[in-house]
Amino acid sequence: MNITESKSWHSRAKLSIPGGVSSPVRAFHAVGGTPRYFVSGVGSRIRDIDGNEYIDLVNSWGPMILGHAHPAVLEAVQSTTKNSFSFGAPNKNEVLLAEEILRRVPSCDRARFVSSGTEAVMTAVRLARAATNRNLIVKFAGCYHGHSDALLVQAGSGVATLGLPNSPGVTPGQTQDTIVLDYNDFQAVEDIFQLRGSEIAAIITEATPANMGLVPPAEGFNKFLADTVHKHGALLILDEVMTGFRISPGGWWGKYGHQEGWEADIYTFGKVIGGGFPIAALAGKAEIMDLLAPMGPVYQAGTLSGNPIATAAGLATLENCTSEVYDQLDNSARVIGAGISAALSAANVNHSYQTGGNLFSFFFKQGLVSNFDDAKKQNTDAFSVFFNSMLQQGIYLPPSAFEAWFVSNAITAQDVASILAAAKVAAEATAASL
Repeated sequence: MNITESKSWHSRAKLSIPGGVSSPVRAFHAVGGTPRYFVSGVGSRIRDIDGNEYIDLVNSWGPMILGHAHPAVLEAVQSTTKNSFSFGAPNKNEVLLAEEILRRVPSCDRARFVSSGTEAVMTAVRLARAATNRNLIVKFAGCYHGHSDALLVQAGSGVATLGLPNSPGVTPGQTQDTIVLDYNDFQAVEDIFQLRGSEIAAIITEATPANMGLVPPAEGFNKFLADTVHKHGALLILDEVMTGFRISPGGWWGKYGHQEGWEADIYTFGKVIGGGFPIAALAGKAEIMDLLAPMGPVYQAGTLSGNPIATAAGLATLENCTSEVYDQLDNSARVIGAGISAALSAANVNHSYQTGGNLFSFFFKQGLVSNFDDAKKQNTDAFSVFFNSMLQQGIYLPPSAFEAWFVSNAITAQDVASILAAAKVAAEATAASL
């Protein structure tokens, strides 16, 4: 596979951009080799600057749920851009997108748009502290909630990939009000609330962690979190930046939480709600959300928040995410995941295939992964071999062992066959490397 142009552009990028990338995992440090520089994508496939084509199992880390360059999203964006790119003022698209989010998640009354998942979570935490008049936030090791200082403690994803348990530049004062527990540990949650429950403003959790690899919540864990915080007068912040409107029409809560009989107090959304454009949101009950300025005293602002192009793309994406689309996503994820697991098993490669809705990932270790400590015990070298073999065969996977995999509705039966054929070769290459 010729990657001359990608190599050239990456060498050039490193002279002007730290590490040559605008987000760390893209640098391929965890898997070795040269990151690909992509120039186009249609449906399930993307093409790099050297003309190589790949079946995409990253999908911009989730937003391309309908596939690349979906006609309805293109039409919405093109018709909006003709009238200007931004006003820094109210526009109808943000109203329509907010209404669509609230329709899909009826436990929410209000939504506020921001420009990134990090910003949504940062605002949610501030709002929770204001609503409860308490300071402490409880999070779980391996759950990544963006790179705001207070939450960049025992995070997963890129932090795990780079081997940085915390980040330089984050002061002790910024994290002194953050308590970190092991994920899926019922007793630890019970214990901290018995000890300091009157000081805790909120628990924040990913609906299903997908930034240390895919680690599903133990049965009843999310309901237990909701019940516990409400018993002690605290709030539950459910981070659905990845799972929101990808797992189902109502996100993780719509598929699981509603049936289990629990609600979060504040939800954060991103990825899918922008259809590939930079936008995120937080949503919740009116009595909490109306604490935000201008209704209340909690300040938050952003020049590009609710941008008309991003909200148009997001609205078109959600409008085309029908029940049939979710059924196909679930089926594609199930067939691909199970098929790859079978190939690894046939090659005698130890692994744990784990799912959460239509998100999935593989840990190259024996036994279930239920928390971050388990995830860190995997054989990342084995993953690198598997990744690079798949890449050479035209299958683009997340370039880190600590990430979830994403399918799109554009994946075809032929794509699935190509992925599984490549997986057999990659599994044998991985076995040979052990």
